[in-house]
Amino acid sequence: MANLKDIQRQIKSVSNTQKTTRAMKLVSTAKLRRAEELAKRSRLYAAKMNQVIAEIAGRIKCNKVGGIDNRCFLKIENPKIVDVIFVTADKGLCGGFNIQTIKAVKKLLSEYEERNVKVRLRGIGKKGIEFFKYNEVEIFDSVTDLSSKPDKKRSDNFILSSIEDFNDGKIDGLHIVYNGYKNIITQELHVNHLLPVDSDQFECTEVQNSILEIEAQDEEHMLTSLVNKYVEYNMYYSLIDSLAAEHSARMQAMDAATNNAKEMVKTLNVKYNKARQAAITTELIEIISGVESMK
Repeated sequence: MANLKDIQRQIKSVSNTQKTTRAMKLVSTAKLRRAEELAKRSRLYAAKMNQVIAEIAGRIKCNKVGGIDNRCFLKIENPKIVDVIFVTADKGLCGGFNIQTIKAVKKLLSEYEERNVKVRLRGIGKKGIEFFKYNEVEIFDSVTDLSSKPDKKRSDNFILSSIEDFNDGKIDGLHIVYNGYKNIITQELHVNHLLPVDSDQFECTEVQNSILEIEAQDEEHMLTSLVNKYVEYNMYYSLIDSLAAEHSARMQAMDAATNNAKEMVKTLNVKYNKARQAAITTELIEIISGVESMK
């Protein structure tokens, strides 16, 4: 009978876990809808900003001898110091969501180490920060409670030092690594090289077809300002995109956990019924044996 009680205890425990994982799945589903809508709107804004930068940069590249001499667009062949910013979740229970980002960061660190380039690792999200600290990897700067609650002002403040250091020549590059949202069942890893911006992607733009009315002498100043906004918004967008992907990954993980718990309860019920039947059979045999011995 003790065995039956143990099985009953296991069934109750797994059933409670199943209720919890089902509730977490529903919560993540609701949060995903809001995050997905915000990510879609943010993606449109980012696309329009990229279009404006491309037009101004293309104009300068065509009209100025030697092309663009803004440091944000210069090719740096032998960088000495670069910043790598990664975005992970503050919480777990989301499958391989965090580990994919961590693996990409480790690969990037290894590549730069082979080239004797110093990397200033800057982390957003408790899970990634804890991983690198545990493995004794130096983290230059870190922040928590930002990936779970994206905030434009805090995001701008976090990346501002990297932008200023790049403009001052203290660093030679800036990367952002995060796991983004592709669709409800798929996350997409991003390793974005934000600074310097690749000027080769910009083509000459005819002035008469321009959507902008900017004086030629103002283009350089406008371009610098836009690049700063571009980097800041990419940082903020990566937080939004990562949050949507996190909810998607957690929803899938909790759905799988709920199904596994359901199957385990079925298996335990079968085990319980077999044990109960064996106990009843044993009792019947003992009763019959007792009756027979009294004859």
